[in-house]
This record gives sequence, C-alpha cells and structure tokens, in this order.
Amino acid sequence: MTRSFLRPFAAFAFAAASFAAPAFAADAPAGKPTIVLVHGAFADASSWNGVAAELRDKGYPVVAVANPLRSVAGDARYTAALIDRIAGPVVLVGHSYGGSVISAAAEGQPRVKALVYVSAFAPEVGESLASLSKAGPPTEGGNAIHPDAKGNLYIDPKVFPSAVAADLPPEIAEHLARSQLPLSLAAFEAPVTIAAWHDKPTFDVISTKDRVIAPEAQKSFAARMKAQTTEVAGSHASLVVHAKEVAEVIEKAALVK
Repeated sequence: MTRSFLRPFAAFAFAAASFAAPAFAADAPAGKPTIVLVHGAFADASSWNGVAAELRDKGYPVVAVANPLRSVAGDARYTAALIDRIAGPVVLVGHSYGGSVISAAAEGQPRVKALVYVSAFAPEVGESLASLSKAGPPTEGGNAIHPDAKGNLYIDPKVFPSAVAADLPPEIAEHLARSQLPLSLAAFEAPVTIAAWHDKPTFDVISTKDRVIAPEAQKSFAARMKAQTTEVAGSHASLVVHAKEVAEVIEKAALVK
C-alpha cells in the first residue's frame, strides 16, 4: 500500500489523545474558522484523525470533541461550552449521532457559520434517533443495536465490521467492534428540542453504501434541511476512507460568507 492510501486508516492507529490541545484565540490564523468535529456513537474522536490532518494541512485550526454519548442535550451543552472558548468563527461538523449534537449545540451560537453533517442524523424538533430509525428503511447496523443491562447501547460485535466499516481492513473493523463506546439509551430515545439547521448554512456528506443510516434516510434529511449535498461511495465509516472528500466539503462550509 502507498503512504497516501494508508493515511486515512491511521485514524484508528492513535487514541483520541493524539489530537493536539484545542486551538483557541491566538492560535487561529486570520480568516480561517476553527473546525469543531463531533464524533458519533460507538466511536471516539480518533475517527476524525484523517479529516483533521487534511484540514490542518490547509491551515485550519481543528478541535475534536470527546463526545460523552450520554444525551443529546447534555452532549450539546458540552460541545457548546467548548465553542465558547474559541475566538472567531466556527464550522461545526457531526458524524452519525453527532449530527443530532451539532443541531442542538449551534443554537444561540452566532459564531457558528455553518453546519456539516457526515453520514449523520439530522432530526427535526420532536424527533429522536429511535423514531427516525423506525421511520427509515431498516439497515443491518440498525437491527444490530442492542442494550446491555445498564441501559447502554452497542452494535453486535459480530455484525459491526460489515455493517459499520465494510470498506476498512478487516483487522481494523474488528478492533473497532471490540473497542466501541456505548451510547446511552436516553440519547437514542429522547426527542430533540432544538434543530439549529433551520437557521444555518448546511452541508451534507451522504454515504451511499451506509448500512447503519440508510442512504435514503440521509438524502431525506438533506432535502428538508436544503443542504448542499455531496455523495461518497463509502460505508458509515466514510469519514475515514473518504477523509479527503469530507475535508473538501468542510472547507466549502468554511468559505461561506
């Protein structure tokens, strides 16, 4: 394999701590918004490593949120508190469940200039991930989500590699299956109360081979948000395999006036 081909897969070779300390205030180059990346369920911030590297190569300060995965409202407050510490404009990006989080975290944040959804849920007020999952076409990954005795949700490790990361090397997909972080049942079932995409320029990267959030559902979210859409022929882990394309969409959002 060439070095350029391997680069996206390096996203899972490092822990989330491999991200540098958040770039605040004086660290942001003139004219460059800070990119805030919010990971989805069952993953951690290292899933953004490839995208972050692409953006940093272009001079953007990047912050990856260690999303707690406990509740949409609580995770949004956590993300909003981080945004409050950043000087200058922000582009807020969410993957999967992270789409629900950025939809809430951008509320009352005038410096958030755009939202970017990547293989993501984008609920309307009153909708939950549970209701959206039931309304859309069933998927292999969605059917494999199960609670444990403590009210945490996981994807069946036997199904995870093919459902979530079919285009990653098998050994990496299997590692992710074993190390997935749980999403609370409350985060999955609670209806959202905020949908800031009504008031922000919105971009959407749709993964056409996604087996967790059906591509048809992703397209319906993008249509009602009136988002500028880009399609990639990737799995739910397209932010890794298609890091360059995802970063290019984020840069488009960063250039919004």
